[in-house]
Amino acid sequence: MSQIFDALHQSASERAGNGSREFSAAKDLLQVVERKVAGTTAVLESPSVARPTEARQSYPPASVELPAHSKFVSFEQKDSLAAEKFRFLATRLRHMQQKRTLRRLVVTSSVPGEGKSMVAANLACALALGKQEVLLLEGDLRRPSLGQQMGLCDLPGLSQSLCGDGGSDNIFRLEDSALSVLLAGGSHSNPLEFMDGNKLSALMDRIANSFDWIVIDCPPVLPLADTSIWMRLADAILLVARPGVTPKKQLQNSIEAIEQSKLLGTVVNASAETTTNHYYYQYSSGYGRTATAK
Repeated sequence: MSQIFDALHQSASERAGNGSREFSAAKDLLQVVERKVAGTTAVLESPSVARPTEARQSYPPASVELPAHSKFVSFEQKDSLAAEKFRFLATRLRHMQQKRTLRRLVVTSSVPGEGKSMVAANLACALALGKQEVLLLEGDLRRPSLGQQMGLCDLPGLSQSLCGDGGSDNIFRLEDSALSVLLAGGSHSNPLEFMDGNKLSALMDRIANSFDWIVIDCPPVLPLADTSIWMRLADAILLVARPGVTPKKQLQNSIEAIEQSKLLGTVVNASAETTTNHYYYQYSSGYGRTATAK
């Protein structure tokens, strides 16, 4: 699949100054990691897993109410080039799913502010367009944002599922969609006290057969331990980076902290303006070739 994927890249105003030079070095680092990941692909591949249909459940409906100037292009700007980029990434992931066990996908970043939640939500929506059942799971219990950004902030979520008696999974299906959501359901200063146990693992095992994809929006890799729990439960990981925000050293530390056999690649989120005519896409094929299009 695309190891370096520019999902939302507009004009270059954010690249001026030191931030540009630093992120240019960071992209060089990503290309080195790409080649290492590509070299392990053959080992990772395994027979595709049959997707059970008998375990599908009926979840209560929920309606998305996006605020003005929303960046969830896969929801409300489906004809935009940015939405097309997410659909392309979703297609590449489906192709990988045919060759290896790939259902639980963690989306994380090195530091806050890189747009991981936006990427996770858009990607989940793009995957659901393929008629597969998709769950968008908000695993960032310290600074949850998806509920507010999607107009679903009053819904119970993961916090209630883990702190309660397990009577409800608090999953809601978006109307007229194959996409369901399990939001955070509230913020916690120390979610590890109820995450690092059997309840989270049991919950994931219980809901797994109801979905073809579980896209998990996780906290940043550094400096929290929360993401390490999610990464242990995941089949694969996507790392989000952003020019002008992601320091090279932090990016390198994040890559080293992630289990290399699970690291699929990096989504570069670099939207600098609100216009849609300067999107940029870079794809590395795994054979050492790189093609760009503007």
